Amino acid sequence: MTYSIAFAGKGGTGKTTVCGLILDHLVKSGKGPILAVDADANANLNEVLGLERPLTLGDIREEIARSELEAKNPIPPGMSKQEYAQFRFNSALVEEADFDMLVMGKTQGKGCYCFVNDILRELLERYHQNYKYLVVDNEAGLEHISRGILPPVDLILLVSDCSRRGIQAAGRIAAMIKDLKLPVREVHLIVNRAPEGALDGGIQTEIEAQGLSLIGVLPQDEAVYRYDAAGKALVTLPPETPVRKALSLVIEKLKL
Repeated sequence: MTYSIAFAGKGGTGKTTVCGLILDHLVKSGKGPILAVDADANANLNEVLGLERPLTLGDIREEIARSELEAKNPIPPGMSKQEYAQFRFNSALVEEADFDMLVMGKTQGKGCYCFVNDILRELLERYHQNYKYLVVDNEAGLEHISRGILPPVDLILLVSDCSRRGIQAAGRIAAMIKDLKLPVREVHLIVNRAPEGALDGGIQTEIEAQGLSLIGVLPQDEAVYRYDAAGKALVTLPPETPVRKALSLVIEKLKL
C-alpha cells in the first residue's frame, strides 16, 4: 500500500521547504521507492531538491496547443495528436536515483487548466501504486484533493508561519477538510520560522481556537536563508542545523 502525504498552507510559509526536507528524510532513510509530485502551479520543489527545472505537464500542454499553429508541427507523421500527447505525458515522469517526480507546472496560454488536472489524475492512477510513498506539494488550497485528482491521502501536513493570519489560514483549510468529508486519516499543523523555535502565547491560543493538532514547531534558521540566497539545495543542509533537528522530532512523532 502506498502511504500518501500532502502538504498544504498559504503561500510564503515555507511549505515547499518542509515538503522537500521530509522527502529528503524518506530518501536518506531508505524508505523508497518514492514518488514526489509538485502540484503547485508555481512549481519550485525541484529547487529545494537541487534539480534542474524539469519538463512539466503544463509545458507539454502548451507544446501540444502550439502544434496546430506552428508551421513545424512536432507531431510525427502517422501519429495522432492523442497518441503524441500520451507519449509526451508519459515522458514527464522524472526518474532520479532515489525517487521519481512529476511536476504539474502552469500553462502560459489561455484556456481551462482542467486538461492538465485530468492528465495528472491519470498519471497518478497509473503510477502511484508502484511506490511506498507519495509526497505531494500542493498549492495553497486543496483543489487536487477535493476534486479527486490525488489518490486517497493518509496524512495532510498544514504548514503555517508563526503569524495569527497563517494559523487562521491553516484553520480554514482544516475546516474545509471536515466540511468536504475528505478521506484523510490524519491532519496536523507544523509552524515554521518561529523565533528561537518558540511560539508566543497568543499564537498558541489561536492554534487551540482553530482546533488544530500541532505536531511541531520549526525555528527561524539562518542557514536556510544563507543556502537559499546562495542558490544551494536546501536538502544539503547539515543534520545539525536547527531546522533539521526540529524536523527530526516531527518525523519521529509521525513515525515516518
